[in-house]
Amino acid sequence: TTDYGPSRPDRSNLGLNPEACRSIWVKVTNNLQQVLRAEDTLARMGGDEFVVILSDIGTPEECTLILDRILAAARQTVVLEGHPPIQISASVGVSLYPADNADPDTLLRHADQAMYLAKQAGKNRYQLFDPEIDRQAQLHRLQLEWLRQALLQRQFVLFYQPKVDLINGQVLGVEALIRWQHPTQGLLAPGAFLPYVQGSELEQHLGEWVIETALAQATVWRQSGLHMQVSVNISANHLLQPGFCQQLGAALARHPDVAPDQFELEVLETAAISDMAQAAAILHQCKALGVKFALDDFGTGYSSLTYLRKLPVDTLKIDQSFVRDMLTDSDDLGIVEGVIRLANAFQRHVIAEGVETLAHGTALRELGCRFAQGYGIAKPMAAEQIPTWCATWALEPRP
Repeated sequence: TTDYGPSRPDRSNLGLNPEACRSIWVKVTNNLQQVLRAEDTLARMGGDEFVVILSDIGTPEECTLILDRILAAARQTVVLEGHPPIQISASVGVSLYPADNADPDTLLRHADQAMYLAKQAGKNRYQLFDPEIDRQAQLHRLQLEWLRQALLQRQFVLFYQPKVDLINGQVLGVEALIRWQHPTQGLLAPGAFLPYVQGSELEQHLGEWVIETALAQATVWRQSGLHMQVSVNISANHLLQPGFCQQLGAALARHPDVAPDQFELEVLETAAISDMAQAAAILHQCKALGVKFALDDFGTGYSSLTYLRKLPVDTLKIDQSFVRDMLTDSDDLGIVEGVIRLANAFQRHVIAEGVETLAHGTALRELGCRFAQGYGIAKPMAAEQIPTWCATWALEPRP
């Protein structure tokens, strides 16, 4: 399918009458016919759209040669008596059969989709429809719809992983981690579904649900006498949404039993922060509410030092990818030690993720990192398990 650009001759700003427009399309048709073969078919669908059926194409390379000729023909200057020369550009979308094994109507629709991609890419070009990319896009849209329904049907749950002081054994708090209680596949970890959410409108809705649910659970714990900090993860995209601070303030107001300084936001995907000044302003506004902030993936992004210098965060979290291998990999050990030194220099707290053994805990404590979480301390667990775990933690061997 071929669509002509913003200088198409049926636009009123060219001052052309209907007869002149018809004359232009006749000339364009003639130009196109001159580069097509006898076995090819050319049809005008109406307006400024044409369809070309290319028969007996042996290879994709042969197809691109013909497409180049079509674009060149479409670009030919059209001259009408009494009018200045008219320059036309075309955007061409292409579907190839049998690579795209579909019926004729679907082939036409796919070519139309590719044509719009060509227009978005700058026009005056052609774009081949990719069935695999389309299949993945349809799967992505379908998965997003399932996730929207899952949110409406309350299929998401929060698990909580404790954070502890490696020196005195105190339970500092818990990190809320989302899970999907899928009706047929069982409990799904975030990696199975969060990638579909990133960058979509659902990302903000899901983030708001996490904040609300974690605050509600913290209220239940506090009313039963269990006082500790609760942390939730927020994406960089959610953080930068207009009204984020106001929505956070409203959520805190709905749960007055939770002291704001006992609620922490862990900023994920800091490399995705496109506007550092805006992010810093939002964090300052939120900190005025009393909440705490942590950088969740410190050390994994090339701009970590910039984040540390410009963002008003309270805590750095050493990524588990460094902590996990620090006992056997000198480079990872050096990174862990470097982050601890940076945290001390900038007067920030530091907590290590991925503490899997007593040896990890001992090594971190010797390096000056006293706060930790990981499977060696406790796996993420359901909310109702947290009180019992806290009560028995003091009896367990400590890292």
